[in-house]
Amino acid sequence: MTAAPKPRAACLIGWPAAHSRSPLIHHHWLHKLGIAGGYSIEAVPPEELADFITHLARHGFIGANVTIPHKERVLALTEPDDRARAVGAANTLWYDGDGVLRATNTDVEGFVDNLDAAVPGWDRTDEALVLGSGGAARAVVFGLLERGIGRVHVVNRTLARAQGLADQFGARVVPAGWDSVGALLPRAGLFVNTTSLGMHGQPPLALDVGALPEQCVVADLVYVPLETELLASAQARGLRTVDGLGMLLHQAVRGFELWFGERPQVTGELRALVEADLTRA
Repeated sequence: MTAAPKPRAACLIGWPAAHSRSPLIHHHWLHKLGIAGGYSIEAVPPEELADFITHLARHGFIGANVTIPHKERVLALTEPDDRARAVGAANTLWYDGDGVLRATNTDVEGFVDNLDAAVPGWDRTDEALVLGSGGAARAVVFGLLERGIGRVHVVNRTLARAQGLADQFGARVVPAGWDSVGALLPRAGLFVNTTSLGMHGQPPLALDVGALPEQCVVADLVYVPLETELLASAQARGLRTVDGLGMLLHQAVRGFELWFGERPQVTGELRALVEADLTRA
């Protein structure tokens, strides 16, 4: 008798990683689509990353998500696509038909797809203002340029880091120091916070949203708390807002499709499930 094939399984690789909601998301989709599969968290310290990635299939996984602090390092351990190379980080790994471990960055489409779903027409502006210059900011900037936004102002407390994004992505990215925010706010058709400011346990993001134009869309990548002070202030002004949970959900779609062969949907039911879990945390 031939043994039944072992269910396919993917994982999240991070250090630490216990806080992740990815298992909740992927198990929901596996159940909804009737797929026999699994998704687990693998806490892998930096000194063990190379061995773990090299033997990912031997560990029983057909692919993986990658989170802090490993997103940049996995580029050298896999075959990254153009998007991952451009962003400088990967968050999704999978084996292609030849058994080669590939890498991409789905934070880009997670950010853009979330905006498309939440505020259709958000890209009818020619100027965006992005706070921060880390890995999340690189994914956001890449997505904005790919969508055709003409000018992206990147503001960071360390101007040299903002300049690094301009050097990487070209003349459409304009670096600025933190003291320039006030002058840039009135020009922003889209405002994006990619920093940890406003996150639970972090300092608030002190910003005068009254200076933003009335057609501006305000996006915050923070999702704990779900409604940050930035979003609450923007909503009080009547501005359209987008929270960080939607990006978390949408960035997971492509990985699931690569691993399990079906494209899942981001639904109100899934969002409510993750929201309830965040509330319990």
